[in-house]
Amino acid sequence: MTVWIEVDLCNGCQRCIKTCPYGAVELRDGKAHILDRCTSCGACLEVCKQKAIFSDMEPKVIPDFSDRKGVWVFAEQRAGKLTSVSLELLGKAQELAASLGQDVSALLLGSKVSGLAKSLINHGADRVYLAEHRALKDFRTLAYTKVIEELVARYRPNILLMGATHVGRDLAPRVSRRIGVGLTADCTELSIDPEEGILLQTRPAFGGNVMATIANRYSRPQMATVRPGVMEPRPTPGKKGRVIRHKVSLKEREIGVKVLEVVKEKKKGVNLSEAKVIVAGGRGVGNAEGFRKLEKLAAAIGGEVAGTRVAVEEGWIPPERQVGQTGQSVRPELYIACGISGAIQHRAGMMNSRYVIAINKDPRAPIFQVADWSIVGDLHDVVPEMIKELKKG
Repeated sequence: MTVWIEVDLCNGCQRCIKTCPYGAVELRDGKAHILDRCTSCGACLEVCKQKAIFSDMEPKVIPDFSDRKGVWVFAEQRAGKLTSVSLELLGKAQELAASLGQDVSALLLGSKVSGLAKSLINHGADRVYLAEHRALKDFRTLAYTKVIEELVARYRPNILLMGATHVGRDLAPRVSRRIGVGLTADCTELSIDPEEGILLQTRPAFGGNVMATIANRYSRPQMATVRPGVMEPRPTPGKKGRVIRHKVSLKEREIGVKVLEVVKEKKKGVNLSEAKVIVAGGRGVGNAEGFRKLEKLAAAIGGEVAGTRVAVEEGWIPPERQVGQTGQSVRPELYIACGISGAIQHRAGMMNSRYVIAINKDPRAPIFQVADWSIVGDLHDVVPEMIKELKKG
């Protein structure tokens, strides 16, 4: 595929030069010229008002995906217990499926895990595709990939979601490569485009400085991983659903890995994703001593203390208490942000809080844009007053 310019038509407006993302167009003698680094992306064709740029590229046609139905969730289980993110994704899947007029299905893989199917149905699954085999007892990438590849090929889903856990981050890329589709990782929001009916996948990009929305128009299923704590479970007690057993044929030589021993390490710190109240501090707290005030406020209202990446890097709080793009995602009933400017990297981790109180000296701080209540003032003055009033109650 090539791109060329009819110099007689070019007026040297330089729109193509400014538009080209690869710097593959330059001006020579007042006319645009295509360089060897051109990737034939076609961006220059769209902006040329003189219609001086031509290409032999065939327009990409969106295939017919009318036979692709259903929103699937990989139901991750560990030692026979479902992970919370699986139930959270089923909650979002119900919303997405309702927009499309399709069903929700869960993929349950393991050994002797059929008892978990009822819980999946009670959290929104219309169908549970159950694959049981002794080779699936412990997670092994190739074994799980092979089974999911078979299920996708047979039942042809429209959307496939996985949790962005250690397992999901290992499994999802391998599955997407095996079935030949794209994958959007670490999403913070999912929705359906009302006009095209495709999945819109939002995630932090460019180091967390912007939120990018990604759409996959040319392959199915549309795949995404979602961080734990971002979505919300939607239990549907008494719901009826079907369990469809998938016959598994696996041999150890196909898997290539053996699990010799499972070593469980005791998790340090606290799981902030389960906290109902969080008092978080940022650069404005000043030092570790400043966090002692936040700890007193958290104790007064039965909450947990958290912080931004800066607070962790300065050693004011341990890493397991970080909230944000590179920390935990939380959704408490109340989030009190103290001395936090509100960079998009941090907001990505707390944007699903039900109520947000922000305390900051800078009235223009971005955190106030997402706060339900804003207090412009020095947290070192405001927080002690809050504690005093709480003790009166």
